[in-house]
Amino acid sequence: MSAVSKFLFRRRGGDGWHWTDIVTWVWLIGGLIIMFGPALWLVFSSFKSPAQLAEFPPTILPYVSQQVEVEGYDKPLNLYHVTLEDGSTPVMAEVRRIGIVAQMVDPANPGEIVKVNIADRTPVREIGFATENYVTPLESNDFLLYLRNSVFVTLMATLITLITNSMAAFALSKYKFRGRDAVLMLIVGTLMVPLSVLLVPLYSVVSAVGLYNSLWGVILPTVATPTGVFLLRQYMLTIPDELLDAARMDNASEWQIYWRIVLPLAAPALAVLAIFSVVWRWNDFLWPLVVLSSKEVYTLQVGLNTYAGELNVQWHYILAMTVVTMIPVVLVFVFLQRFITSGIAGSGLK
Repeated sequence: MSAVSKFLFRRRGGDGWHWTDIVTWVWLIGGLIIMFGPALWLVFSSFKSPAQLAEFPPTILPYVSQQVEVEGYDKPLNLYHVTLEDGSTPVMAEVRRIGIVAQMVDPANPGEIVKVNIADRTPVREIGFATENYVTPLESNDFLLYLRNSVFVTLMATLITLITNSMAAFALSKYKFRGRDAVLMLIVGTLMVPLSVLLVPLYSVVSAVGLYNSLWGVILPTVATPTGVFLLRQYMLTIPDELLDAARMDNASEWQIYWRIVLPLAAPALAVLAIFSVVWRWNDFLWPLVVLSSKEVYTLQVGLNTYAGELNVQWHYILAMTVVTMIPVVLVFVFLQRFITSGIAGSGLK
């Protein structure tokens, strides 16, 4: 048994089970199911057809009915396990269904039709993936255009957010001026203002400067975030002022101090803010819905809304494209999480 297995399966009671061991395992397994269960259901359901999504009771895996070519019929017929009056359970193919009575035939002897109550049969099913849920939106619809717009908005907004917020945090943490604390309180106070209150004035400003129905109209009003300023400011307070004073004695400019000293030391906090920014911009729906009016500039979240009509909701496409939209965020989080861990560990060693 490896060291990892010994660590995972070790017990407080030694060879026996202690009650705390049982509670711990129940808690961990329950948390695992609650956290990853919906994600697994989403992934598997994205491969289901509309008929499979409407099934009750629902299933986790995407099952499809097995079909067989029967002589004398143009289309393949669905197979069922049929319970006959004599108690036998042969596999038969459905020709047609009238009410609660189904006309079945033996694939090996298609000349004889047997009438069966639909309650006396169960479908023969196998796991099948409806890959057209992914192919159709990517080929026929404008999903690739929405994807490109979302990537542009996310990258540009994150880059500008890191620059502007780090500059503000640098000034609020390392410069002493009158009203500094009041400015910080004003910035933090904006966290209590909901977006719905700011929608009308933001829309008026964006429309007045000619950014309506533009991706820049989505990017620019959201780049200065009070959360990012507060997060970076608190981290930059841990950077010794003596280090900056030593750089000034070596004739370093304020820009050089900010760019070559403060930013590298604040890399872990910047990575955390980058994760937050990517998640915020990538999942943003309300503000792009207000600003954008033409499909050419739709982002992913607004584009997904086009699959939900007034009378028909294409859930199979929505689920599939939701899985696609999750992939970039997961990859960014996995990459930056490793960077954050190494950065915090390195800072702790110092």
